[in-house]
Amino acid sequence: MNPIEMAISKGQRALSEYQSKKHLGSFGIPITREEIVQTVDEAINASKMIGFPVALKACSPELMHKSETGCIELGLTTPEAVQSAYKRVIEKTNLTLEGVLVQEMLQGPREIVAGLTRDPQFGTCVMLGYGGVMAEILKDTVFRIAPFDKIEAMDMIDELKSRAMLDTFRGQQPADLDMICRILMSMGQIGIQQPFIKEIDINPLMISPTGQVKAADALIILERK
Repeated sequence: MNPIEMAISKGQRALSEYQSKKHLGSFGIPITREEIVQTVDEAINASKMIGFPVALKACSPELMHKSETGCIELGLTTPEAVQSAYKRVIEKTNLTLEGVLVQEMLQGPREIVAGLTRDPQFGTCVMLGYGGVMAEILKDTVFRIAPFDKIEAMDMIDELKSRAMLDTFRGQQPADLDMICRILMSMGQIGIQQPFIKEIDINPLMISPTGQVKAADALIILERK
């Protein structure tokens, strides 16, 4: 039984962030380097392996809004910082945790979001939008009905009002548009092939100064039986 089937059999509403990103990664969607750990010593060792700075996040399928509950610590640059942050993270929730996620910190001011929804009329739909703190205000999003090809995926990118930030931007290299297209097409494939997935939210997709695109956070919501 795979993790999704197991989660559904347990009546879970969603996968944890760790399991969500592992599943997306299996479809070729680039994700952050990360490790799930059970102790503070494991967290320190994982941080050294990944490379500082790192982020620590409480990880549970029931914990879908970590920032709102304070279960996330960012920009940790030393083993001592990881040690104290680990204690703070696990004390912020009473949930049974899958573990603590140790994750690389991605650099760069450019963020986009991608998602999958199931519309009663149109079926499987993929979303692309502007990310960051102004996302809810700007509401810069576009949608396509899956499946679609690279031409349609590129059209989605070109329809964004914030499209210019994906080009050379304040001394940073253009975003990897081919990868963004592949991410969008892969999400459409997931939606068609796996009807037991109700929604996918990748927020944010971070764009590095060199144009590399990675999912820094993700959530897969499941259809209940």
